[in-house]
Amino acid sequence: MEWLIVLGIIAIILVFMYNGLVGKKNAVETQFSGIDVQLKKRFDLIPNLVASVKEYAKHERELLENVTALREKAMKAADGDDTVAATNLLNGALGSLMVRMEAYPDLKASENFQDLQRQLAISEQEISASRRSYNIAVEIYNNAIEMIPTNIMARWMGYKQKTLFEIPETERENVNVSAMFNS
Repeated sequence: MEWLIVLGIIAIILVFMYNGLVGKKNAVETQFSGIDVQLKKRFDLIPNLVASVKEYAKHERELLENVTALREKAMKAADGDDTVAATNLLNGALGSLMVRMEAYPDLKASENFQDLQRQLAISEQEISASRRSYNIAVEIYNNAIEMIPTNIMARWMGYKQKTLFEIPETERENVNVSAMFNS
């Protein structure tokens, strides 16, 4: 009789561990879908931005083609890790594009371009907020699959660590403000 109670307690503990791991995995996926929605909004803005810039900057063709190609790659990413990598490349290309557009006063004065820049800035803020939420969910999930005793069950369930959505190293570098004023 006592062994039934012990087995019942063990079964309940296992059910709680299993449900906890599934909940954490689902939270990561939900948070990633939030990033996905924000990235889609940004991906939809990029063709408009590129079209606006094309009118003014014919010799920036290579950069514009690179931004377009990276957008396509990011949209077709197979999983979260691929999306993170492709989005980081796209972020760098978009940053380069915005810096180069500073050389075109007529473009900067264009109401359409200014509206696109505003929308892109809002989109970037929303992506940043979604990225923070995603990274919190990933940290909780990764901790759960590494800590005893849930790590045993996570291994049995085939759960693997998720990658944090981090900005690339190049975006962490200090901005050379004096170079901006000297250009």
